[in-house]
Amino acid sequence: MLCILFIVASLAWRGAAQSVFAHVIVGNTYSYTQDSWAADIKKAAAASIDGFALNIGYTDTTNSNGMVQNQLNNAYNAADAAGFKMFISFDYAAEGAWDENTVISTIQAYSGRSSQFLYGNNQPLVSTFEGPNNAPDWSTIKSQTNCFFMPDYSSQGATGAANEPNIDGLLSWDAWPNGANDMTDSDDKAYVAALNGKPYMMPVSPWFYTNLPAYNKNWLWRGDDLWHDRWQQVLDVNPSLVEILTWNDYGESHYISSPQSEAELPTGSNVYVDGMPHDAWQKDLPYYIAAYKKQPAPSEPHVTVWYRLNPGTACSADGTTCNTITQGQTEVPPQNCDIDAVFFTAFVPSTVTATVSVTIGGGSSQSVTASSPGIFHSSVPFSGQTGNVTISVSGSDGSTIGPVEGAAITSQCQNVNWNAWVGGS
Repeated sequence: MLCILFIVASLAWRGAAQSVFAHVIVGNTYSYTQDSWAADIKKAAAASIDGFALNIGYTDTTNSNGMVQNQLNNAYNAADAAGFKMFISFDYAAEGAWDENTVISTIQAYSGRSSQFLYGNNQPLVSTFEGPNNAPDWSTIKSQTNCFFMPDYSSQGATGAANEPNIDGLLSWDAWPNGANDMTDSDDKAYVAALNGKPYMMPVSPWFYTNLPAYNKNWLWRGDDLWHDRWQQVLDVNPSLVEILTWNDYGESHYISSPQSEAELPTGSNVYVDGMPHDAWQKDLPYYIAAYKKQPAPSEPHVTVWYRLNPGTACSADGTTCNTITQGQTEVPPQNCDIDAVFFTAFVPSTVTATVSVTIGGGSSQSVTASSPGIFHSSVPFSGQTGNVTISVSGSDGSTIGPVEGAAITSQCQNVNWNAWVGGS
């Protein structure tokens, strides 16, 4: 009988509506108005994102003159008006563990809102960033809030996280590769296996670079093809939910929405964030998300392009490493991981074969033709060239996209900026 019940439950999760969320650092929004949230929500909804995961820290909740509560109110009010979804992600790492009663009162304050994302048996979804030492707290929290609990306990690994008490599913934070390797979905599949039928929220991220001395952070993880590869892995794993890391974490360079004027950047991050837009990655999402949800793809062709503005050996690496000893990794030179290349994805109809041409500094054009029709991802190397970047696409049906005029690659720098410049048609 227990076996039959498990099979039915497993099938129920597999049949649940798949949704895509973007992780939002509320600490970077303390100057937001409700209109600021409405503007972000409008952009996210246009990109086919279903909702925001709102990351909040405990110390900010108690010592920030109500800023967290004000922004949660602004966020939920804007989402209510837009028909957008929200859920709260309690951060147990950045500012320490949460008080159990504060978690309960925070969930209860918003669980009845029309924009609160419900999962399982119409339960408010709640997540965390880390916090496995407080896993026992969630027995009481769940009994008081009826929440559906999907934490990120990535520090414990897939099996360890799945064995923690009180979980209803799991989010993973393993969204970046180790060293000079491309990302795989082996860890995602380990989560699916360890959860044994419980739902899995799979992380997708486009980039990672941080250089914040005040936080003892200065490393990158391989970006390059990551954005496109990761969405192909979503199709392979077919998770219950997806969380994009992130909407606005500027300090770690994996934002997909460039800062609004009201946004607050971590001290020092403006050096590598200013002038480095990432919004063009949003335009790819309707294609990727439609494929994930098995819905018809959009019909508007476009091309998205990203690259670093400095060759890896053009100037000082400023102490940046690929990998970090703080995560128990072997550190290697950053040039070994992020290569000097212009990366692109051409979104064309499934009947069209694309040829992409890239010119750097007015030199000879480098052209690459897809081996099959449809979406085409590839790259061309800098090959020692600097200057403005121009990219255009020609289709086998005679169609054209672009040209897109990109920012200049330059060797005139004091330190290499390991962040990505992102643009598109």
